[in-house]
Amino acid sequence: MNLPNKLTIIRVILIPFFVFFMLAPYFPGYGKYIATLIFIVASLTDLADGKIARKYNLVTNFGKFMDPLADKLLVSAAMICLVETKKLASWIVIIIIAREFIISGFRLVASDNNIVIAASYWGKFKTAFQMFMVIALILDINNYYFKILETILVYVALILTIVSLVDYIIKNKAVLSEQK
Repeated sequence: MNLPNKLTIIRVILIPFFVFFMLAPYFPGYGKYIATLIFIVASLTDLADGKIARKYNLVTNFGKFMDPLADKLLVSAAMICLVETKKLASWIVIIIIAREFIISGFRLVASDNNIVIAASYWGKFKTAFQMFMVIALILDINNYYFKILETILVYVALILTIVSLVDYIIKNKAVLSEQK
């Protein structure tokens, strides 16, 4: 169990704490700040584990499987909480989560055919914007310009979600026609 894998596990462990502080009524006024801090720490573990794994050649099968799964769990949990708190429309979350299922399906088929689908820059931009969007929506600062920023982040994250999906499909369409 190397450091990148430990960081990935920490990210997964932080998810229920994030959800608790996001939704529990016991912390009026400051629960969202604790949830934001937890989300930021969890997001930074995503950045750190990948950099460390590549820099020190610590890439493992566990990491290849769990890192993207941990990311999807973190962002999906956050967006579902934002739907629950009425800060994000459910149709946006459905599109974003559907994209993750589609890409996971592509990766599963590719893996079955011994093909590795690398993460794309569009996917990385998508993840970054989704994380910034989540942070902005949790903080929910009551300021006209911040509300405009929130709206921009939501729609840029949504557009990048769709663009990255189309990019994956175009670049990897041969995966679906591969025969064993």
